[in-house]
Amino acid sequence: MSRPSVLFVCVHNAGRSQMAAAFLTHLAGDRVEVRSAGSAPAGAVNPSVVAAMEEVGIDISRETPKVLTTDAVRASDVVITMGCGDACPFFPGKRYLDWTLEDPAGQGVEAVRPIRDEIERRVRGLIEEIG
Repeated sequence: MSRPSVLFVCVHNAGRSQMAAAFLTHLAGDRVEVRSAGSAPAGAVNPSVVAAMEEVGIDISRETPKVLTTDAVRASDVVITMGCGDACPFFPGKRYLDWTLEDPAGQGVEAVRPIRDEIERRVRGLIEEIG
């Protein structure tokens, strides 16, 4: 059986989706294929997000925002939007979830921490669900 594939989608792919992808990669390792993308990717990952993830021992400083493609959606078993109203291409047979989360854009590390912790909680639940 092939490993499940998860795509996290956010408008800028600079905060929430980057944290979710990093947590899933960190916690599930090679058991899950992980992607993240955005409909209008930013030029860089939010520095406050990088700092907040560093606090929990996950380095995302080398990550770059990526553009959302139809191929990325097609190649994923689970597509999770991050409460940002992104429109994803729809393919029958895919599982679509929307995690409503506060946007860390323009916020400091103090404000990002609770968002980070909620994302970690949801990712741990997702790992239990998809095995």
